[in-house]
Order: sequence, then structure tokens, then C-alpha cells
Amino acid sequence: MEKLLSASECIPDVLASSELAVAESASINISQTYTRPYIAHASIGTSCAIAQFDGNNLSIWTHSQGIFPLRADIATALSMSPEHIFIEHLPAAGCYGHNPADDVAFEAALLAIAHPGNPIALTWSREDELAWDPFGPAAVVDISASATSDGKIINWTYDSWSNGHSSRPTTLATPAFWAEELLGHGQLPPASDPPVPTGGGIGRNAIPFYDIAAINVQTNRALEVPVRTSAMRALGAHINVFATESHIDELAAACNLDPIEFRLRNLSDQRAIDVLQRVSSMSKWSGYTASDTSALGVAVARYKNKGAWCATVAELEVTDSITVKNLWIAVDVGRVINPDGVLNQIQGGAIQSLSWTLKEQVQIAGGIVTSDNWEDYPIARFTDIPPVHVEIIDRPGEQSLGSGETSIGPTAAALGNALARALGVRVVDLPLNSDNILRTIS
Repeated sequence: MEKLLSASECIPDVLASSELAVAESASINISQTYTRPYIAHASIGTSCAIAQFDGNNLSIWTHSQGIFPLRADIATALSMSPEHIFIEHLPAAGCYGHNPADDVAFEAALLAIAHPGNPIALTWSREDELAWDPFGPAAVVDISASATSDGKIINWTYDSWSNGHSSRPTTLATPAFWAEELLGHGQLPPASDPPVPTGGGIGRNAIPFYDIAAINVQTNRALEVPVRTSAMRALGAHINVFATESHIDELAAACNLDPIEFRLRNLSDQRAIDVLQRVSSMSKWSGYTASDTSALGVAVARYKNKGAWCATVAELEVTDSITVKNLWIAVDVGRVINPDGVLNQIQGGAIQSLSWTLKEQVQIAGGIVTSDNWEDYPIARFTDIPPVHVEIIDRPGEQSLGSGETSIGPTAAALGNALARALGVRVVDLPLNSDNILRTIS
């Protein structure tokens, strides 16, 4: 994070700005900094590809998410005509973002050209996969907010610093394959960032959807980076919802209000209200009795501020380790076409968010990634997964909305809020592991 904060050049982007009101009635003022480390795709199956060159045409079999952009960048890198490159997609390890599938396809192509007529099968090792992945960007978020003593948010200022969220093929001026840099073809350019109108990267879910009189939100894209970054599932929504909903809980506590009641006082979006009330009922929020080691936490968000609504309640037990006892999730994806598909997507997103939020962190020492095995880069195991209870609010008369990444942000924030209530102190640095907990309470 220090490297990121001291970046010599940043590109700022003001996402939302209104004149800050001088709120004489605002008696609660809270400022806090939240951080996320670099995270890896960490697919169980490593990236692989097959390539063959017949002296004129290059054929590649890959699990890339975008075979046509991949073909365009390979053609540029090899100074070949795209008409002589044939790429076929085959299922393999999932990408959920931009993992090394494109890199291994290009490297297989290089080997195939060096050995024409021979089919070349290339698979990255576990160490390669964890050390040379295009990582999900680290981020630092500063929030300053004010509220009245009766629980109305008046002012909200949000500043974030992160790397860009896309170095996918064709998104940069030059191809961003690792082999290009290793072959001496120049340093890889910094990742670009999707604009907010198309979903956003750094700014995804950075603008709160609460009823706040004065909001100022600015994101800053750091151009100096210690590692390569690119798309990871949910992009900036993971840290932005974690930071926003953690801060909302802090304001609620300062106002001596129940976290759900505080949110309801600052929401006019009826569909957001509905998922909050539904998850409150599902988890028996009002009747829950916390113990010295257990607590509930809640969070809510509308994905990309224009997609599906999702509210999560997490139950944690905190002893010498963190045990997630239950996750309750209420979701509104509009008209539901395939209920089982929505259920699977919401549960899968919540489980992946649990792993990111509690465990995952790329370790870098002296500019070298050292977390290149499962011991140094732990992910959630089957024994870490709690029951994930999902209820879907069907809206037959409304537009159908995507569900795939909807639960990631609210799950992260609900876990953080449950941990804060169980410990009595807020851990603001992800992951919420023993190192960051001890650093917070010491």
C-alpha cells in the first residue's frame, strides 16, 4: 500500500460533486481510511493453451474470455495478419476477470512458431499462476462523513486511489502480455480503467446510493505499480461497498441507532428498503442476541448503482479464529428467468467474497511476488463455507438484471461489520485476518 500511496503520478476523476452544505445540525463527524491488497485469481486449475503453426497459419486453443481481442493483440505482437490466426475457445479454469489465460495462449504461440508443424501444449505451474497473474488492484479509500444526531447523513466525501482495472487484450495501446516485456519489447503500460457510465472500475459503487444532501466522490488512478493489474470479478465494487457500508455502520453506532434502522432512515429507494427488510426477517435480526464471541453484521448495495439490489447479513463467531456461521442474502434482480441460476450466482459470489475478505492477499517483497503457493496465498476451503441462505424477490413486471457479481460487495461489508460488533473495534484493512486484527487492537 505504501508503494501505491506514493505513486508519482495519478489520474483523478471526479465522479460526483455537489456543494458541501454547512450543516449546523450535524453533530457526528467521522473520517476513516480503508484498504484492500492486491488479490490473485487463484483458480484451482492453472492456465493452459495449445498452439500449432504450419508455416503460414497459427491455430490456438484457449480458455480466454475474449478470443477476438486476443487474436488482434497476438497479431500485433507477432506482426501477423489476423486472417492467418485461428483461435478456438475451449472450457478450462474459469477466468472471472482477466487471468493468465491470454498470456499462456501467446506463449504457446511463440513456442509453436519456433517449432513449426508441432502442436505445443503449455500449462503454467501453480507458482507461475500465483506470481504472474494480472492481479486485482489494491486500493486505498478515504471517507469523511457527517450526520445529525437523529441519524440523517448530511455530507459525504469519498476519495480513492487504485490501479486501473483492465489490461485485457485491445484495451491498451500495446499488447500487455508478460512475454512482451520479458522478450525485451518494452515495459508493459499501466492498466486502463473502465468509465463509470459503462460500469466503472475504480469508481464502481463508489457513489453511495443513500439520500445525502452533499456528496463529493473522486477516484485516482495510480500509474506507478509494483505488479500488473487487470479485471477481477466485481472490480472496484468489492472495496467500495466494503468501505461505504463499514462507514455507514460507524455513523449508525455514533448515532446510537440500529444499523438497519439507520440505513432505512437514509434510503428512499423502495427496492433497497425491501431487500433490507427481507434480510432482516430472514436472519431474525431484531431478535438476535449477541454473545461475547458472536455477532451479526449487515450491508446493502445496488450493484453498479444501476443493477440488482442485494442485502447481506453475516453471523460470525470470533475466538482464536473467525468462523462464519451463516450468511443470509436477499436479492432483487428484477424479473427472474432462472431462479436456480440466480441462486447459484448469488451463493458463488458470496463464497468468493468471503475468501477475498477474510484470507486473500498477494505478498510482495523487494518487488517480487512471494505468495506463489497455497500456504502463502490461502483461499477459503470447504470447511470455511457456511450455509448461504438466499431469498429472491421476483419482480415479474420489471427488467431482468444480472446477478453474477451482486453479492460480492455486500458480503464483504457484512463480514466486516459483524467482526466490528464482535470485537468492539473496526478492522479497516483487508483481509480481515489475524495479522490485521492484531495490528488493529494492539
